Amino acid sequence: MSEESTEIIEEVPAIAPGLALALAENEEGPERRRRGPDPLASLRSWQPRTRLGRMVANGEILTYEGAMATGLPIREVEIVDALLPNLTDDVLAVNMIQRMTDSGRRVRFNVLCVVGNSDGYVGLAICKGKEVSSTIRKAIDKAKLNLIPVMRGNGSWESGGGPGTSVPLKITGRSGSTRVTLMPAPAGKGLVIGDYGRRVLTLAGVTDVWSRSAGQTRTTVNFAKATFNALVELNKVRIDESVRSRLSITSGRGEQ
Repeated sequence: MSEESTEIIEEVPAIAPGLALALAENEEGPERRRRGPDPLASLRSWQPRTRLGRMVANGEILTYEGAMATGLPIREVEIVDALLPNLTDDVLAVNMIQRMTDSGRRVRFNVLCVVGNSDGYVGLAICKGKEVSSTIRKAIDKAKLNLIPVMRGNGSWESGGGPGTSVPLKITGRSGSTRVTLMPAPAGKGLVIGDYGRRVLTLAGVTDVWSRSAGQTRTTVNFAKATFNALVELNKVRIDESVRSRLSITSGRGEQ
């Protein structure tokens, strides 16, 4: 008489990728000495304070696209860290501001920072503070809460068929007196734009673009903000489904 062996398969509860990475490193124990603070330390001790945060912590939402589809505001940085753990930050400018008061000279710092995953999401923020390190941390957190999906496509007449990682149409962004116009470019052209605009577009996942600028383009803050505002204006354009299919337009991450 043969005995039938039954295997009990336990279902592993779903968990956000950032939380899974944080818990995995915690189980492995201390590794080599890190340079700077651990970016995943806040996730291990995270106590959600909003409805969306509790949904992410309970495994009801596993992607950033799902969090945006709920329509709930993202007010906790840990939500972004849990859903997009591969974000990269870049400090574009650190300016010192001096002000003379009755008690003496007052020194503060102005920090411009951009974050992105180089695959369809980018955020930019500027913060002020008394110390450089804390102000940079605050600017990075604010930029994460200011993430936007980047619309990409193949809008150049010089390109062949198929998807592209350029802007799908001509768009202009403004900040102060600076105006930056982004235009579709064929694959392989690269980012034909100033250094600070190139750094913003690189983290946004745009690899090919023509550009034209006007105004005070030497102003670092305005040039970077104008480039970011061009991507914001791009999301406001209404595009027909037939045009969207013809230009292979995607918004956000290309592969999900």
